[in-house]
Amino acid sequence: MSAAALQDFLCQHEQLIAPLERERNLAWWEHATTGTKEAEQRSAELSGRYRKLHADPAVFERLSRWRSAAVAQQPLLARQLEVVYLNYLGNQSDPESIDRIVRLEAEAESIYANYRGRVDGQELSDNDIHRILLESDDAALRRQAWEASKGIGPLVQSRVLELVELRNQAARRLGYRDHFVFSLALQELDEDELLALLDQLELLTREPFFEAKAELDRRLAERFQIAVEALHPWHYADPFFQEPPPNPGLELEAWYRAADILELARKTFDGLWLPVEPILARSDLYPRSGKNQHAFAIDIDRGGDVRILCNLEPSERWTSTALHELGHAVYDAGIDPELPFTLRSYAHTLSTEAIALLMGRLTRDPEWIEGVAAISAAQVGKQADAILEQQRLGMLIFVRWALVMVRFERALYSQREPDLGAVWWSLVERLQGIARPPGAREADWAAKLHLALAPVYYHNYILGELCASQLVGAIRLYTGRGLVANSAGGSWLAEHIFRPGARYRWDELIRRATGRALGADAFVAQYLV
Repeated sequence: MSAAALQDFLCQHEQLIAPLERERNLAWWEHATTGTKEAEQRSAELSGRYRKLHADPAVFERLSRWRSAAVAQQPLLARQLEVVYLNYLGNQSDPESIDRIVRLEAEAESIYANYRGRVDGQELSDNDIHRILLESDDAALRRQAWEASKGIGPLVQSRVLELVELRNQAARRLGYRDHFVFSLALQELDEDELLALLDQLELLTREPFFEAKAELDRRLAERFQIAVEALHPWHYADPFFQEPPPNPGLELEAWYRAADILELARKTFDGLWLPVEPILARSDLYPRSGKNQHAFAIDIDRGGDVRILCNLEPSERWTSTALHELGHAVYDAGIDPELPFTLRSYAHTLSTEAIALLMGRLTRDPEWIEGVAAISAAQVGKQADAILEQQRLGMLIFVRWALVMVRFERALYSQREPDLGAVWWSLVERLQGIARPPGAREADWAAKLHLALAPVYYHNYILGELCASQLVGAIRLYTGRGLVANSAGGSWLAEHIFRPGARYRWDELIRRATGRALGADAFVAQYLV
């Protein structure tokens, strides 16, 4: 039991894992971009092989002994051991359960990719439904579109519930309460500390959110010529009320409808000296039948093959999404290629989300709108205060929505609540101020893809927002400027966040970069004061 033996193991592990990981990621990419049954089966097969390799109990026992004996005295070796150990810990399950999980996940992914809601007998994509909720003043059409967006829930609900049971079984066999707390442990997060922070944010955002929502509801009631009490979920701008409806006094949406999204993206990242052209050249950017309707970034091989998937159409939503996904991608592309394979990844989900969220915020940044989107200083100046207020409203709405997701998912894995529809709508009502509408389905919650395919993930968006505010504060302190045409700011991110990869635990990385632990202070100062 020596450091030399551990080093030998890690070298052999890389030789096994690297080609398999690349093959698995390429298969997943094909599944996401085509939605075919053959691609689904190939992706499930390779995902199963990857997980089973990490499920080897004998190897896990060796890793546990090395870890307990603290044989890795060098920090880089110790960090590799911890990362590999957590990968094995997360896959300690029997082969049959692994096969069933990957099959259910692949099936659910195909259902989400291929589902099209029907409105007046016509099949609509997610983009079509979002467009109706963004633009239409026809309340009956809006209701149909909203209900169509939820129609996928009953199609996937049984699969999601089986996944929950299988994930819980694996976690409990290892001595954890359920998959929720197990997943947090794999992410090097403490449940009590996380919940305390979420409680703090819920309290801090409650009054400003409900004040802002009261004004928003007044505006919507006037628009639809109904009483405030008659507002329903379909009167808002998206199926989950996770972003604000457009402010009729703002020209934001008109500006973005006339914009070239990819040109804005290139200008944004070129100004930070973080070029994205090679990433865009490998990416899949526009909607088509059978393709995943959402968006993501993927590092195929930890060797430079970084891509994004989007379904772009001219709008603020998709401009922000493109910047968001390219934020993930430049992080992946900027990791030190000399790091050991195990550490050639982002430090934590929250750290890559922080960069993505930081970039996605720019569509409501007056400096960016003028400097990159090339809207005249006079136009921007006239609306600058309203733009910032829309940015603040968007942040309040998103945080309250994200709290719904985290609270619901914790209840989902606790399996103490038989009526999940009631749990879902009680959280939506308490945290978002939206009552359960007539005709709501018990499975409305299952319409959210993350619950099936990215379990116990949503807290990372909240932590990412806190981290993003802390990072932009550090960049301003270091360079005296924000993110627009700030090559020094881009270099700072590349050096302090991207290049270290997973060399440090997430909390150490943030402390090294910003000089303090992750907290809510910078976010509160930016959006709540």
